[in-house]
Amino acid sequence: MFDLFKAFVLGFVQGASEFLPVSSSGHLVIVPWLFGWPSSSLLFDTVVHLGTLLSILAVFGRDFAAIVRATLRSLPMILKRGGLTSSLADFNARLGWFIVLGSVPAAITGLLFKDALERLYHTPQAAAFFLAVTALLLAGSEWMSRNVAARAPLPAMSLRQSFLIGLAQAAALAPGISRSGTTIAAAMAQGLRREAATRYSFLLGAPAFLGAGLLQVGDTLATEPSVVFAELPALLVGFVTSALCGYVAIRFLLAYVRRNSLYLFSVYCLLVSLAVLTLFTLRLQ
Repeated sequence: MFDLFKAFVLGFVQGASEFLPVSSSGHLVIVPWLFGWPSSSLLFDTVVHLGTLLSILAVFGRDFAAIVRATLRSLPMILKRGGLTSSLADFNARLGWFIVLGSVPAAITGLLFKDALERLYHTPQAAAFFLAVTALLLAGSEWMSRNVAARAPLPAMSLRQSFLIGLAQAAALAPGISRSGTTIAAAMAQGLRREAATRYSFLLGAPAFLGAGLLQVGDTLATEPSVVFAELPALLVGFVTSALCGYVAIRFLLAYVRRNSLYLFSVYCLLVSLAVLTLFTLRLQ
């Protein structure tokens, strides 16, 4: 069982790196490997992800309340028309349905490739490789967005765009591919403003955190309830640390992207990728 110090470190890593576009999953693979720690349990990783869900709700709680109310009110209209339409008058209702649609690809991918993805979480060189992919995506999205004549605000997002951003989120299930990074990059590549892309990325992440978290915690309680009680102190430390660091990271990134590009995070991901791959090669010799 991880001691409380390790739980604090990993909670800090998760909270800080989940919302910054540098891949929390990749860091949760790489950091224990660097220090020679055993891999954390899937339950622990899930709980610290739930901590970052709490930080999203702390920042966007009012937004989510308005989105949920508007989405539920629009349900009779959706059923009457026989399908989802991007022409709903209420922006919050459109946004709610876009989040639902955008969450589907990740849910299906996670269920279909659960075992293969779990194996990747024990492979630091895979996380390092995918960090390089994240670096390229971030740099590419900045370059593409600079060649877009007019950048659109969030209310201008279309049904097609929301689905493509959802596909990007599904790709981020692999460790090292940043969920926030890929969704921001996908949104910017389609012409959304950097601030709008960042905001939508945070909103889109909430259902993914909640669904995966409840599923994993439920499975663990059903099959190995003693594991929860054995790890409870570390789980609490990791959860609280992740939530607090996640809150700070969200506030920081929202302010940062108003005036700055994502190139800094692209360079960081590339440097970490090269450093880990180099160190991995040296350890093999």
